[in-house]
Amino acid sequence: MPGPWTHREVSANGIRLHVAEAGRGPLVLLLHGFPEFWWSWRSQLTALADAGFRAVAVDLRGYGDSDKPPRGYDLWTLAGDVTGLVRALGDTRAALVGHDWGGAIAWCVAALHARSVSSVAVLAAPHPLALRRAWIRDGGQRRASRFVAGARYRCCPSAGWCATGARTSSASCAPGVAHAGRRTRGSPKSPDATGRR
Repeated sequence: MPGPWTHREVSANGIRLHVAEAGRGPLVLLLHGFPEFWWSWRSQLTALADAGFRAVAVDLRGYGDSDKPPRGYDLWTLAGDVTGLVRALGDTRAALVGHDWGGAIAWCVAALHARSVSSVAVLAAPHPLALRRAWIRDGGQRRASRFVAGARYRCCPSAGWCATGARTSSASCAPGVAHAGRRTRGSPKSPDATGRR
């Protein structure tokens, strides 16, 4: 879609991602929610560019004009996509702004790839610990968040965000998925500290 931005395709983490970008300066990466695409950030692209930033809105894996591979929609892989995108854009760090699903991805990028993140701003997506507490304590929240729990995502190894008290080498952000190296019924095996299953 034409506008005061440029479109291009960037290879990152083994896939092709479509981005719209505007401005020059420190990198601000805008991560959309479900079921949106880069267009949801069109007003922020121009505002951030006018404020002296390089604003980049991405079509995340599976959305818009980006690749739609059959797998890789867990937060671990999506965090790798975002980190790869930061490098492919020629930067080492970016400020991440995420909305909804993009916010969940931003939290996980900060946990898994902290050196690639200068700051995080999240809209309409709670911190993983707050979400986990709400899932455990509030049946209404569990029902309202079924689509997130259905993603069965793992995202916060060794960060301690989702651990149940002790530091762990792998942890999960969703109840019902493997915690602290143990498996629950129907959950995938957690990767060890090297990422192997």
